[in-house]
Amino acid sequence: MKVPTIVYPGTPYPLGATWDGKGVNFALFSESAEKVELCLFDQPSGAPEVSRIQLTEQTANVWHAYLPEARPGLLYGYRVYGPYDPPNGLRFNPHKLLLDPYAKGISGRVQWSEAMFGYVPGDDEDADLKINEQDSAPGMPKAIVIEPGFSWGDDTPLRIPWRDTVIYEAHVKGLTQLHPDIPPDLRGTYAGVAQDSVLRYLSKLGVTAIELMPVHHFIHDKRLVDMGLRNYWGYNSLSYFALHPDYGETSSSGRTVNEFKTMVRTLHSHGFEVILDVVYNHTAEGNHLGPTLSFRGIDNPTYYRLMAGDERHYMDFTGTGNSLNMRSPMTLQLIMDSLRYWVTEMHVDGFRFDLASTLARELHEVDRLSAFFDMIHQDPVISQVKLIAEPWDLGDGGYQVGNFPVLWTEWNGKYRDTLRRYWRGDPGQVGEIGFRLTGSSDLYEHSGRRPYASINFVTCHDGFTLHDLVSYNEKHNEANGEESRDGTTDNTSWNCGAEGDTDDATILELRDRQSRNFLSSLALSQGVPMFLHGDEVRRTQAGNNNAYCQDNEISWMSWDVDDRSKAMLDWVERMCAFRRNHPVLRRRRFFQGRATRGSDTRDIIWYRPDGAEMNADEWGNGETRALGFVLSGDAADLVDERGSVMHDRTIGVVMNSSPDAVTFTLPRLPGRRRWSVAFDTNDPAIDDGRSLAQRTYPLEARSLAVFVASD
Repeated sequence: MKVPTIVYPGTPYPLGATWDGKGVNFALFSESAEKVELCLFDQPSGAPEVSRIQLTEQTANVWHAYLPEARPGLLYGYRVYGPYDPPNGLRFNPHKLLLDPYAKGISGRVQWSEAMFGYVPGDDEDADLKINEQDSAPGMPKAIVIEPGFSWGDDTPLRIPWRDTVIYEAHVKGLTQLHPDIPPDLRGTYAGVAQDSVLRYLSKLGVTAIELMPVHHFIHDKRLVDMGLRNYWGYNSLSYFALHPDYGETSSSGRTVNEFKTMVRTLHSHGFEVILDVVYNHTAEGNHLGPTLSFRGIDNPTYYRLMAGDERHYMDFTGTGNSLNMRSPMTLQLIMDSLRYWVTEMHVDGFRFDLASTLARELHEVDRLSAFFDMIHQDPVISQVKLIAEPWDLGDGGYQVGNFPVLWTEWNGKYRDTLRRYWRGDPGQVGEIGFRLTGSSDLYEHSGRRPYASINFVTCHDGFTLHDLVSYNEKHNEANGEESRDGTTDNTSWNCGAEGDTDDATILELRDRQSRNFLSSLALSQGVPMFLHGDEVRRTQAGNNNAYCQDNEISWMSWDVDDRSKAMLDWVERMCAFRRNHPVLRRRRFFQGRATRGSDTRDIIWYRPDGAEMNADEWGNGETRALGFVLSGDAADLVDERGSVMHDRTIGVVMNSSPDAVTFTLPRLPGRRRWSVAFDTNDPAIDDGRSLAQRTYPLEARSLAVFVASD
């Protein structure tokens, strides 16, 4: 590599390293720095820089230079000079090589040693007050200049309506690592996700969007590495523009970018949207005892929320040691620039924001009028993609389910908890279940949102898989090396009579039925269903409810399915097809419980087992566990995106979470129409749509059945 020697002033915008076809412009923001050096390398690790170039130009706190001899593929980092004064929030240390926050590619990985820390690690509680002069460059990953450009062809946003969306949460490696039909060198990669075998599987399953767990460049914590573990989930971001290299087919950052784009283009061509799980609430640098890898050494008080009056320490709303400073215009710009990059350059279709409540904290409380929301809503690019909030964090008042503003959907934690309690047979759940199955109007209607604001889920990456939810009462996280102290103890699970593996046929049948109850409830609920990858084939983590560090068979999806798993897969495919075929399950508006638009048909009616309508006593009776409802296919407010009235067959649902069988009397249908059985979770063999000769139906314990009215 020819070392660039010619330096022009360059420009302060755009931030990062930008190749314009003739040279590369470098721009780095630091408000408090006294000097900045651009360091150039000829290899990603193990060697010092081959050149240091002092950036003498500074415009509006942005340090910049233009290198006409620089080319894509150039490796670089920064050394930033200024006071090392932790009590006042300043942690400049020129002995530490720093990653560009705007790097589009990163080569190499952190090689853990004392040199990675701005201080000399030790047992002294004040160790971070003394500067560490060891050079970190040999063990640091390097930013790499990326050449833009990709042949997208006719790829355009799919813009699948929320009402028609079905989300499949997956991990790039976990989904593909064990797939027998994927070439070994493509397993665990972006290219692996786009293989025909995976595409056919997702299409047959019936999902419309794949939500990928973090693909931003993240690091494996030193603590985990020392224990022989890895940060498998990836909620440990170090860059918000660069891809995580471990999922690339090659070690080249430039080629990995194109591999990701190819994956997106291929998924789009097969009708799947791509949603990214993004972690803008904290970074991998941790608290005051964490390493100095990027933001901390560039401008600590700009990027991180420091304790008022104690700037040595960090505000921590996330449980990771730090929180990004959402009061800083430059931090907000970083997030918005990142989001726009992933939409405009990488063509993704939306984002799920991890611990999103943290992003709304300007002072202390979560504020739905914060600058973050204002910027999202006025942005002509980001406001038009799918926005999903994980509506909580670990700070005071962080649980904000139902409180995010319009444009946003939310992981509905109340849906998850209510469904788990109801099917476990807990008392006092019918009032809650009524709201959850119908789109949670109590949470979303008051703010002008629609039923699809509710992302309905029973399981996700965090917690038990569905198989484990019905197989374990307690977490079993021994493999994580913390004596099972980690992970939540409140799983709202039920093992159906035995903890973990068992040969008891009765228990196994009950577990499968409970799983079908959960999966059927998801398909029948208003809102947007989300399935955790592998639940459809009974994926287990052996009771581990916090498998964040298990990059192995504990977390990976097994494609070697037995007869029980194949039957569960068939059930999920059937449920997704049933939902897709019935628009009454995918309404754009909340139910009113009355006739609408001049119709004489009520959109929803709730029934007791004896066929009479539910009244206040039944809703308030804590021992009520069996109920039914009818969704009118003729309701006049059932309209499509163009406002045209849609017609569907009327659907009846009966549910029984009690340990005893219950006989339901189904409501009488007008005219000579009869009810036909669509499916029954107690008997998955029922699929012939047979007409009922009478209106009574015996529903077994802990079962759900669905009926459709004849035309």
